[in-house]
Amino acid sequence: MTEAKQLQFAYNGTDRRGNKVKGVISAPSAAAAKVLLRKQGMKTASVKPKGKEINLSFGNKVGSEDITIFVRQMATMMKAGVPLVQAFDIVADGLKKPEMQKMVRQIRDDVSAGGTFGSALRAHPKHFDDLFCSLVEAGEQSGALETMLDRIALYKEKNESVKKKVKSAMTYPITVLVVAAVVTAILLIKVVPTFEELFSSFGADLPAPTKMAIAASEWMQSSWLFILIGIGACGFAFSQGMQRSESFKHSVQRLSLKLPVFGKIFDVSAIARYCRTMSTTFAAGVPLVDALESAASATGNIVHESAIMQIKEDVSSGTELNVAMRHQPVFPVIAVQMVAIGEQSGALDTMLEKAAIMFEEEVDSLVGSLTAMLEPMIMSFLGVVVGGLVISMYLPIFQIGQVV
Repeated sequence: MTEAKQLQFAYNGTDRRGNKVKGVISAPSAAAAKVLLRKQGMKTASVKPKGKEINLSFGNKVGSEDITIFVRQMATMMKAGVPLVQAFDIVADGLKKPEMQKMVRQIRDDVSAGGTFGSALRAHPKHFDDLFCSLVEAGEQSGALETMLDRIALYKEKNESVKKKVKSAMTYPITVLVVAAVVTAILLIKVVPTFEELFSSFGADLPAPTKMAIAASEWMQSSWLFILIGIGACGFAFSQGMQRSESFKHSVQRLSLKLPVFGKIFDVSAIARYCRTMSTTFAAGVPLVDALESAASATGNIVHESAIMQIKEDVSSGTELNVAMRHQPVFPVIAVQMVAIGEQSGALDTMLEKAAIMFEEEVDSLVGSLTAMLEPMIMSFLGVVVGGLVISMYLPIFQIGQVV
């Protein structure tokens, strides 16, 4: 017997409290949709097949920040005593992205049909990983779903905060360098040729810096298309390599830890994610070995991931966590000591959370220090490049003025 095809139906009506509601529900027929809505305690005024929508807006892709907002709102609704299915409707109505609204309503329909929250999330593996689903299932089984959602929301918020700080550390210098490259290209392609025509009428030998600037301008004018194609090809090859080649991706991750200043930020942020993940999973009752596996994938760097997987093997054979961590040089002494205190006192999740907070604050401090250090360096670089070009163009004029 084949399974009935699920169709989308738009409905509007009133809920148990008499509030007007509207939305979209999946069902094999309009009659089945009405039955599902009645089970949810809704009095429907109309149920109509949902027509296809043409979405002309951009930036509707569901990202990790959208998931974080969704979890926080669900946690707030549950703590306020709002029933789970109704909480989905309230949250979905407040979301801006159509794709996110659609996903939340699909999750609601799955839960309304008798499924668990965890199983409904597993139908969307692209946005909810195994760790996320396992924590929600643990919350459902223990009867403390609202507490677990609050814990997951805090975990996601902290991780997003660390990611944003690392991105900001990379974005500032890259943006300034790109602007410097564009300004330099404009000067070489548009401004320098104008001066070159002026200098040709002088009939005198030009200074060396001016000759270099003119030569660079001529090269840029003849090769600008090839330069753009080359930059685009390198960018495309890099992105494809990161997506398709694990060995290339791992090589980049290893190299990133060796970069001056930036490497320290990447290292500390990975340790912060490790401590935060371990704290959240261990407090939720996840076995230590399983928690280590989740933490390994959360670090975002193959060096730390390999170290944590080795710790997992050591812990599986009976070694204490702090002893196993001590054998891996990627973990600082303070992290090992705090884990040791947590194991001895029986409050490992609490100590891991304190360690996570400490390393997250260190990431914030490192990013602030990097910004303060880069600002004068970047300004000096811009002054040398742009100022050097301008001066090289005015040198012949200064020489003529001195002769006159």
